[in-house]
Amino acid sequence: MARSFQVPEFYRSPIVSAVKAARKAADPRKRDLRPSVLDFGPVRFKLARHFGFCYGVENAIEIAYRALDEHPGKRLFLLSEMIHNPHVNQDLRERGIEFLRSTSGEQLIPFDTLVKGDVVIIPAFGASVEILRDLEKRGADVTSYDTTCPFVEKVWKRSTQIGKKDYTIVVHGKRYHEETRATFSHAKESAPVVVVRDLGEARILADFILGQRSPVDFAETFPDRYSVGFAPESHLSRIGVVNQTTMLATETQEITVLLRDAMIRRYGADNLTEHFADTSDTLCYATNENQDATKALIDDGADLAIIVGGYNSSNTSHLVELAEERMPTYFVSGPQDLASPGVIHHFDFAANVQRETRDWFPAERPTTILLTAGASCPDSLIDRVIRKVLAWHSEAIPLESALEPFLAEHVTAE
Repeated sequence: MARSFQVPEFYRSPIVSAVKAARKAADPRKRDLRPSVLDFGPVRFKLARHFGFCYGVENAIEIAYRALDEHPGKRLFLLSEMIHNPHVNQDLRERGIEFLRSTSGEQLIPFDTLVKGDVVIIPAFGASVEILRDLEKRGADVTSYDTTCPFVEKVWKRSTQIGKKDYTIVVHGKRYHEETRATFSHAKESAPVVVVRDLGEARILADFILGQRSPVDFAETFPDRYSVGFAPESHLSRIGVVNQTTMLATETQEITVLLRDAMIRRYGADNLTEHFADTSDTLCYATNENQDATKALIDDGADLAIIVGGYNSSNTSHLVELAEERMPTYFVSGPQDLASPGVIHHFDFAANVQRETRDWFPAERPTTILLTAGASCPDSLIDRVIRKVLAWHSEAIPLESALEPFLAEHVTAE
């Protein structure tokens, strides 16, 4: 039986919880990726089969709020944002937790101010070996409330295993994302490491493997994305691919196939296992589920898409990326960004700027809205987005009334 976590009630939604429970009861093996449709008459929402808090996020939230309960009125620190959601992080700040660093690594509170016994909560992305050692030397407690995602730790363990067998670790990730910084740090303890951002960079790495690029160009091609002493001539002869768990799983798989084929071309199919490690078991199931559900949601069609999540959330940005290919898409952090049917504030992640778009909501009725959220987004925000849009339509069917036929349909399906 799947573990359940103690998540504060204010992060939950009676509407979304009812939808998710009905889908789970009707499809316990998660084979049905069709969206959940809530029809309110003039507007209807198509919700992804999977969205919102994943296992790792719920685990982190449970640990952080337990730390607050167990240390009332005492100094508590988070190394950096626990997860990439501004609503969750702000609530933790308001309850007294202080943040030592920003998500980009900027020091907000000097480590010198820590005293022996101070509790430092490690975020879900994990922390670098260097930072953990520094904090431990200062006497800080970094183990009691470590919220590192178990699937991130799985990547670290697999990297160590194949690193000890003399494989180089190729990380598919964003070099300065907190998780990739941590994975890079842990992996280099046992192996040479290089980070590739996307399929394009993986193709360049394949050129080095095949000898089609000179090793002397490696440092300039991958600046600050390889471990000290990296020697492409020798270190690219045996590799294994792991990823930042929030990247597009399909792209990680494409990169893996590309580099695997390069090894076959260089060393022959019969010698593949000597040069390429199988790391397929390191992909995060939750990231994969959310991405597959979003693809099915997009395929089902809609007039527009609203994706809810933190603007610095990598996994959310990839859902936006998928939706933008097919329809007008708005990346919002919460219901406050939906000012009116005439104005919406949303994030352009490609340009890294917040934009204001006017006349964004279609005049035609009914309007169909694709709605999903990143893995660090509380269900309560999805609930509030739905209610915000419904408030613009006085003729809309009451929320509970629209929910009844949906629940009846899925109880029958069970």
